[in-house]
Amino acid sequence: MTTAGLDLTGVLRPVRQGNVFEETVERLLTVIKLGLVGPGERFPAERELAAQLGISRLTLREAIHELHEAGYVCSRRGRFGGTFVTYDRPAPDTAELRRLATQNADKLTDAVVFRLAVESGAAEALARRFAGPAGDPGAGAGSAARMTLLSRLAEVNGARSQDYRRMDTLFHLCIAELTGSSLLASAAADARMRLNDLLNAIPVLPRNIAHAERQHAAIVESILAGDADRARHEVAEHLEGTAALLRGFLA
Repeated sequence: MTTAGLDLTGVLRPVRQGNVFEETVERLLTVIKLGLVGPGERFPAERELAAQLGISRLTLREAIHELHEAGYVCSRRGRFGGTFVTYDRPAPDTAELRRLATQNADKLTDAVVFRLAVESGAAEALARRFAGPAGDPGAGAGSAARMTLLSRLAEVNGARSQDYRRMDTLFHLCIAELTGSSLLASAAADARMRLNDLLNAIPVLPRNIAHAERQHAAIVESILAGDADRARHEVAEHLEGTAALLRGFLA
């Protein structure tokens, strides 16, 4: 399943039996809060979404109804109808986030380490795909994967300040998705979600964004070259810079 060119398999994986309704709501909220389906954009068709989650259409409708009541989505009928995201992330309360970060310092450190391990590992794995089994750069991955990655790079590096965090999320999750591992894609989404509110509280600083753009380009360059060690290093350096900003603004 895709939206805006991103496969949501890792996020919208089948829910477990027992708490089907609650987990369905959680999955949909994750997609909304990470911006995988942005404000004004439409979720996949009901039939497709229910099949992806492994639930009945009745359960899906109940979950969507609750999200509608909470102000996250709206439903429209007709040829161009469907379920559309209406949620627009509010301005962060930095003082409240600082308080939460202080109270949950160990969990924050754990989440940062988790994200570093998952995303650097994903970049390494994807670079090995591009290297191919014979070590021939580009032999192990198709042109479609290359174009998808370059497209995400262009989107995040060309994003307006108000769209930057969302495009950055799509860029990083795209790397995990292109490895072909739904488990890795799911872990990357989970890692991002654990830090999402805190990351959104960081001001979009022009100098930092310019630096991040160079790092994004270096990450993609190393992946496409099939240089696994460099890809891991470039992602680690990039994420360590983001962690430093988190610690600075939320200290």
